[in-house]
Amino acid sequence: MQYAAPETTKAAVSLLAKAKGSAYVLAGGSDLLVRMKGGFIEPDLVVDIKRIKAMREVKKTASGFTIGAAVPCAELGENKALLKAWPGVVEAANLIGSKQVQGRCTMSGNLCNASPAADSVPALVAAGAKAVIQGPKGKRAVPVEQVPIGPGKTSLKKGELVESLVLPARKPRSGDAYLRFIPRSEMDIAVVSAAVNLSLDAKGVITDARVSLGAVAPTVLLVAAAARAIIGTKLDAAALDKLGAAASAACRPIDDKRGTIEFRTKVAAVLAQRAAKIAYQRAGGK
Repeated sequence: MQYAAPETTKAAVSLLAKAKGSAYVLAGGSDLLVRMKGGFIEPDLVVDIKRIKAMREVKKTASGFTIGAAVPCAELGENKALLKAWPGVVEAANLIGSKQVQGRCTMSGNLCNASPAADSVPALVAAGAKAVIQGPKGKRAVPVEQVPIGPGKTSLKKGELVESLVLPARKPRSGDAYLRFIPRSEMDIAVVSAAVNLSLDAKGVITDARVSLGAVAPTVLLVAAAARAIIGTKLDAAALDKLGAAASAACRPIDDKRGTIEFRTKVAAVLAQRAAKIAYQRAGGK
């Protein structure tokens, strides 16, 4: 196995594009190293991106926030501007692993690991985040939900890597939230998760929304019908019922030792409703 630690994105792309055999990107390593140690993968090349300065920065601009692919999740909670603008995204990222893991794991790694149960991904999808991808043919930005295409599989082509994640500027009177169900109190993988991002007008009426679900399909779901159920309302009981029904209807879960299809379908509705209430309150709704 070869190991490389380039100092520029261009060099990292070149290494990945020219690699013979299997090549993997090392950001935090909280997934990659575990898989290697367990014998699930044997990389021919590991490209460590932590020495690339641009990938270790969080930048606030007029158009939002840019989060480098190698920024550990622990740093996100220390960024007051980011936490204020996108509390749901930060809270989701800070649920990944233990305190020790937080110092290493990254949201981009969580995204590219392509687990349906990834914690940060539903929150990013609800936020309307985009992944900035660099490759041999240049740079492109795609909605986060288009990166995973199945369990453990992404839409990234040979030589491509995620350089950063971009969160849009926060609209006035907006809020987001992320919730998950796990059997234990912490350090577990979501059995079901839900994220909601919404904006209100001056009267407290929801003007736009995005609702996403995790661990209920092969990839994280963006549920347009659930968003439509609450737009134009003040999140009253009828709107919440419609939201829950839409969330359940979108589910395509599996039965496994951690949860049944019936359980996941029901809990998805409950979590979507609860997350919507939190997001509504954060947006200034009453």
